[in-house]
Amino acid sequence: MPQVQLSEVEQRVYEAVTTLEVRGHVPYPDLIAEECGLTPEQVNGPLHLLTEKGLLHREDSPMAGLDFGPRFCARQMA
Repeated sequence: MPQVQLSEVEQRVYEAVTTLEVRGHVPYPDLIAEECGLTPEQVNGPLHLLTEKGLLHREDSPMAGLDFGPRFCARQMA
């Protein structure tokens, strides 16, 4: 399996997502930004790119009326 090359910011965002998941926190963009020391606006691009690369997947709120925004979850690598 070929290795995916990530920019420094993409790496920080990916690590923030996995860290939040390990802690049992829901990886919403605001928490991801806080975890990696960026603004929410700065994580939008890397989140989109990581999703395109198949390293993250976006999940929208499953409960009507309780939409806290999308969450991004790490894909489990084989």
